Amino acid sequence: MAEPKPTKTIAQNKKAYHDFFIEETFEAGIVLVGTEVKSLRSGKCNLRDAYASIDNGELWLKQMHISPYEQGNIFNHDPTRPRKLLMHKREIAKLLAEVQQQGLTLIPTAIYFKGSRTKVAIGLARGKKLYDKRATQAERDSKRKIERAIKEN
Repeated sequence: MAEPKPTKTIAQNKKAYHDFFIEETFEAGIVLVGTEVKSLRSGKCNLRDAYASIDNGELWLKQMHISPYEQGNIFNHDPTRPRKLLMHKREIAKLLAEVQQQGLTLIPTAIYFKGSRTKVAIGLARGKKLYDKRATQAERDSKRKIERAIKEN
């Protein structure tokens, strides 16, 4: 059997879990330029405002910020350029149907290296209302109190 490829997380989008209910996640490859890969290896990536959209049957990641590589000079890239995501056509069709019918959003939740490849975890997300965020916070606080009480005893 083949050995499982080691994964190294570059960045996670914690705000996505605060603002959205993530219903399902998918793994996608990403098309990058050479200096972008070098920047990612040094961990200079921000997923906070990023989102994915489907245009002409292709999946695109928009507003993800990858800082320019310091030694890149003229070969550097635009930090927030749209980047193509690689998925099978049937998976993209499934995502398109979910987004159009149920009003869901595609949000990147993490970017990581899997072996020598760069992968993006895309979450099928439903937006939270303010009262949902408050309920989540109250639930988290109650769990913390219970854990403290158990730890004290």
